[in-house]
Amino acid sequence: MPPRGGDASHSLAMAKGLKGLVHAINVTDGSRAVMRMSSLAMCKLLIEAGLEPVLQMACRDRNRIALQADLLGAQALGIRNVLCLTGDPVRVGDQPDARPVHDYESVRLLELVQAFNQSKDPVSGHLPDGGTTLFPGAAADPNCLSFSGLRRRLERKKDAGARFLQTQMVMEPAVLERFCREVANPLELPVLAGVFLLKSARNACFINRVVPGACIPDSLVNRLEESPDPRREGIKIAAEQVQSYLNLAQGVHLMAVKAEELIPEILESAGISLQQL
Repeated sequence: MPPRGGDASHSLAMAKGLKGLVHAINVTDGSRAVMRMSSLAMCKLLIEAGLEPVLQMACRDRNRIALQADLLGAQALGIRNVLCLTGDPVRVGDQPDARPVHDYESVRLLELVQAFNQSKDPVSGHLPDGGTTLFPGAAADPNCLSFSGLRRRLERKKDAGARFLQTQMVMEPAVLERFCREVANPLELPVLAGVFLLKSARNACFINRVVPGACIPDSLVNRLEESPDPRREGIKIAAEQVQSYLNLAQGVHLMAVKAEELIPEILESAGISLQQL
């Protein structure tokens, strides 16, 4: 998560602590409609630090001209991985009076990336210096109640150029197994399954209340509530999920919000090394 200010030193320190342990580092783009340093700037700093970033790009705050500019800027800065998002609603953030843009949404953004990769200029034919080499991905929510609707949406995302899927947090292996079997595998889209570090029962209940699509089962909330060390129990739960999900999906996306320093401990508890991932 980029900083809420102009000094990226803390975020960089957290990222550097993951060097050699992970393949890439996601950089959020105004997640939950809260002000942060730009994802583009943070990604460039990660590259300079020898780390591989995944640029998250949300349509909520940009019109198509701004999205085009940032994608071409990412290409120039050496950023290749782009997770194309619609963006969380402004009303859930800390500036609810801000005006959302939504000139595009995630499918249109994926189409734009695909067009740039094919050297297509949306206005005048072809890009003068050739196509971009961006690697676009899309978000998915395996907890979606309508699997038929989810399948249709992801079919559109694949047709628009998505090359991988990154899921919202998944708390139960059965949910991920069904998603991969019925949706992602038939579409031949690799999946990075979302693993979210829970810090306490109160934290889990808060997430269920405010995070769209979150579905943390009572069994996990009870484990945290009954544990004498909820922090340790949260690490244990995340490690169990990593072990389980790597048998179902092509990778995992570890989310340890404001506790990134615990990611190495989760991986160690799961018995995972980079060579195994």
